[in-house]
Amino acid sequence: MLRQRSIGRLLLVLGFLLASGPLASAQDWPQWRGPGRDGLVKDFVAPAVWPKALKQVWRTPVGSGYSSPVVANGKAWIHTRTGDEEIVSCLDWKTGKLLWSNRYAVGFKKNQYATEMASGPFATPLLHRDKLYTLGVNGTFSCFDAASGTLKWRKDFGLPDTSKMFCGTAGSPVAEGDNVIIHVGDDIKGGTMIAFDAVSGREKWQLKCDGPGYASPIIVTLGGVRQLVTMTDKSVLGVAAQTGQQLWSFPWPDTWNENIVTPTLFNDLLIFSGVRRGTVALRPVKETNAWTVKEAWQNPDIALYMNSPVLDGAQLYGLSAKRKGHFFCLDAATGKVLWATEGREGNQAAVLKTRDLLLILTADSNLIVARKHATAFTPLAKYSVADSPTYAHPVITGKQMLVKDDTNLTLWSLE
Repeated sequence: MLRQRSIGRLLLVLGFLLASGPLASAQDWPQWRGPGRDGLVKDFVAPAVWPKALKQVWRTPVGSGYSSPVVANGKAWIHTRTGDEEIVSCLDWKTGKLLWSNRYAVGFKKNQYATEMASGPFATPLLHRDKLYTLGVNGTFSCFDAASGTLKWRKDFGLPDTSKMFCGTAGSPVAEGDNVIIHVGDDIKGGTMIAFDAVSGREKWQLKCDGPGYASPIIVTLGGVRQLVTMTDKSVLGVAAQTGQQLWSFPWPDTWNENIVTPTLFNDLLIFSGVRRGTVALRPVKETNAWTVKEAWQNPDIALYMNSPVLDGAQLYGLSAKRKGHFFCLDAATGKVLWATEGREGNQAAVLKTRDLLLILTADSNLIVARKHATAFTPLAKYSVADSPTYAHPVITGKQMLVKDDTNLTLWSLE
């Protein structure tokens, strides 16, 4: 009996310690669009009554760029630019205190048609097995010790004339097992997809292919094969994640090579969208020793530009560039529009999903909270979160949200 009571007390103490830990329920956000690269916020806690305004916990200047922060274990990492240098910084989540920074010189000459855009960086870092991987605007790929900021290894894929890269390198690195994978190059000389050993930086495989678009890849399993799926500047590709073999491709040309949207997997369909191409669902199928790609549906009236959609069951939510920007909900199985707003919502929005809600951060620095619903757009609250544009993806965990604006990083709270 005494032993049972002791075990019971021990379990009670352990339960208390786990429940009271500072990050016991916090969700790590280690890469582009979160753990699954799909915009899912698992631990968001909605208030019983939405406040009139959010509470600013801290704000700190970090530099320019559209790279999104990543978060784990009570720390936040951000990749930015000041002058002719790119800066990788680590901050304390609770206080915003700078824990370490590492900077290196990066010259970047913007294309004449992109002068209003930032000079990068654009790719979101990757946290993988205690390392931080960053891909700079001109193709500088770096591996840092995430705890100390010590540079472990670096690969330089910079081009002599970066003005030909239009807006520079933008596809975020992705991890698969022991490898980290990037896509570098341009729309003139073409591109290369490369897998590196995550620890040593040794090259594992290389694939010559079309130049990169601005989309970030996802890793999916189709036909029993793990594969990297992404949009290049001229096509969409499926590549065997372990070997680098190109499995299939589908033409996806764009006048300005602005293929930006992250692919979405729905059952055996891959959904892609482009500002001048509309939205399409493709079904890659392995037949004997070859892959074929068939178009399942197409919707020319829904055309995403710089934002990526979120999938909830069979509903696809996002911001179409049509009508000066309108929010929509599609049936992912058929491409049918279930609802759409009137328009003039803006040219860019980062869309996240929780169990019941859509959390939408627009480029004009407004956070829109809306109910997930297959029949109508139902906004619940709206908050201003910055004094300058917000093109980077936010990180939302618990009741807090980390926002990168033009030059600052700000932590907001619902309470």
